[in-house]
Amino acid sequence: MARGKRRRQTKPSSAPDDDRPDVLEKADMWNERFSKYYKAQNIIPEEEWDKFMDRLREPLPTTFRVAGSREIAHSLNSTIETNYVSQLTGATFEGETVPPPAKIPWYPDGLAWQFNVSKKVLRKQPEFRKFHSFLVYETEVGNISRQEAVSMIPPLLLDVEPHHKVIDMCAAPGSKTAQLLEALHARDTATATSTPPGLLIANDSESKRAHLLIHQSARLPSPAFMVTNLDASIYPIMRLPNSTSTTRGKVKNQLLFDRILCDVPCSGDGTLRKNIGIWKKWQPMDGNGLHGLQIRILQRAMRMLEDDGRIVYSTCSLNPVENEAVIAAALNSNPEFELIDVYDRLQELVRRPGIATWKPTVDRNIDTSFATWADYVASLEGKQPAAKMAETHWPPANAEELGLPKCLRIYPHLQDTGGFFVAVLQKKGTSKASAGTSERKRPADEVADANPENDAKKAKFDGEGEDDATAADVTMLDSSEQTNADGDAAAQPAAPSKSNTTAQPRKVFDTGFRESPYTFLSPDDPAIKQCMEQLFLDPSFPSSNVLVRSPSGETVRSLYLTNDIVHAVVAANDYTRIRLLTCGTKAITRQEASKGIAAQFRILGEGLPVVLPYTRPDTILEADAAALKILLSVYYPLSSSFGEPFRSAVDARETGSHIVRFPASSEINLTHDLLVPLWKSNVSISMMIDKKAKSALSLRLFGEDITVAAREAAQKNRGARGNVPAAAEPAPEVTAEQAEVEPDGEEQTNADDDTIIDDTINDEHSKQNS
Repeated sequence: MARGKRRRQTKPSSAPDDDRPDVLEKADMWNERFSKYYKAQNIIPEEEWDKFMDRLREPLPTTFRVAGSREIAHSLNSTIETNYVSQLTGATFEGETVPPPAKIPWYPDGLAWQFNVSKKVLRKQPEFRKFHSFLVYETEVGNISRQEAVSMIPPLLLDVEPHHKVIDMCAAPGSKTAQLLEALHARDTATATSTPPGLLIANDSESKRAHLLIHQSARLPSPAFMVTNLDASIYPIMRLPNSTSTTRGKVKNQLLFDRILCDVPCSGDGTLRKNIGIWKKWQPMDGNGLHGLQIRILQRAMRMLEDDGRIVYSTCSLNPVENEAVIAAALNSNPEFELIDVYDRLQELVRRPGIATWKPTVDRNIDTSFATWADYVASLEGKQPAAKMAETHWPPANAEELGLPKCLRIYPHLQDTGGFFVAVLQKKGTSKASAGTSERKRPADEVADANPENDAKKAKFDGEGEDDATAADVTMLDSSEQTNADGDAAAQPAAPSKSNTTAQPRKVFDTGFRESPYTFLSPDDPAIKQCMEQLFLDPSFPSSNVLVRSPSGETVRSLYLTNDIVHAVVAANDYTRIRLLTCGTKAITRQEASKGIAAQFRILGEGLPVVLPYTRPDTILEADAAALKILLSVYYPLSSSFGEPFRSAVDARETGSHIVRFPASSEINLTHDLLVPLWKSNVSISMMIDKKAKSALSLRLFGEDITVAAREAAQKNRGARGNVPAAAEPAPEVTAEQAEVEPDGEEQTNADDDTIIDDTINDEHSKQNS
């Protein structure tokens, strides 16, 4: 049974401000068991051992990748090169040259970066401080992903295309999920989101971490996205309606996946450079204990895969018991699968092959004297073993035949990274297409089973392989369904029609699941008609794929937009059974108004790229750089503040939600058209994006933060130092007329952001799973 998540460890307030070696001295970065165990595994040549250990004691470089659509990513990458790298080249601090940011050589299109400077330099060296602020703001709005370099590898090797059905089985906090979403949206433009025909499900077993995925996904809104909160090792069967299903699994109309990412819970010793507390507590039984869970997750993925599909298995552990041993056990339990050789991918990535021999320890004192499982069992002589060991902990007799060297091992001293393991699997005889493309993992005592009621269904792995796949799958069917001798569902519930305003009542399978129900609206629902009229949407708007999260009969408040396959999955599966937290993207919300004024729908900032392709072009306002500067620097500017022709165009519009386009301009470093939602009141207008997005946009275009929030923060800081009273320059006043009809306020982002550029915040690779 999985265990609970350990709370994030943060540096004590009394700790020094400089790098982590000041918290734990290098001399203390030592663990005798660690050295003894890994020397016994021969994971690296003896002559490299000291170099390997020395690098483990060095702080991890800061790495990030430029995210979002390809057009936006290349534009932002150019800004980094032009505006920052050139300025930082040759910079000095306290008499020493500070290296500028450099591209990670193996990441496609040069969209990933690394820089290795101390926090002291970031805070005190003006050029680096400015660069750091740029990274923080761009991370907040999703254009930069703070992610350890090796964590970026698995999604690249999964080779996702827009039509694929994809699942990330252990997804939180979501950096790899974001990469998969970007691949699914490869056809997006700088201003509009495509609607891919494929699907991405992000799953995590821990509820809070699963909700973090929702926040992360808002940075790249996708009608093809779903989040579930399930134990990956017993992930339930999902179905498609009869008319939608294109393939049939062992259960009739089973939803099978083209690509599956198993970035599984692990002991996390590959993150020693970032999570230095592991030096004190590391012991090999953590990996031994996780071994069975890791096998079950990978085996479950094998049963969920399409015939021509691909699985990527990865850990941030160096332990062969969590890596090659898991791969070997899964391959031997399912001979239909094989490892793919991906050594021709990411050619500038320095890596080592997987190993075919290892020596598991049977206790925490590193007893590796038993060459085989049989030797270990014979030594017990009927006594109770001190540890739960299985035959799969040891190398199988056919280890060489399995092709384990096709796995990838990445060591910190090879390319100044963390430690990592990756393996790519697919079914034998299927396409051998290339396996590439043109976080803190929870530690051993951290995994929580979000569904304790499923414990009775969880198979115990005894070292001899799990039950037949069909039988295992059938145990996960709805309890109300009967199966025939072939394991197929004897009866399929009719999928609700897209025209149904109210979803058909279904049995509630999880009474502890408290999420709101999902209801697809009828295309002729009054709310949709009102929305299309107010927001100038043309008839091509996919009104049959609009859902709400409120019970039938309640006022429609927010509209979510999905694609066809997400609609099909929601219609054919009870949302409580699959513990569905969200699907599609929240694009439009109902804006309540004061007495005497009709309620209006407005487009959300995160929903604009999804709605834009369906907006009538003639209704989009045009403005210039001067108008943009006013909108960024004033909360509610009066329409009289703007020049012509924008002023007259705004005055001619009704109160409500509108879209404005700012054309590309070299004057303000705007490389492509910028479109944002506006809200027009009786006398003023406001830009409806959150404060962090405004600050990021201001820094990118004007080279400084000109927003009201930035001025207020500066005034507060000056006031705290006693230089200027904090209220010396109040923000523009909101008139009574404005207050009557302004929206509830700027859109807010979750302050609990897991990807801020700061090494006190954990990233994807440094989240340790167990």
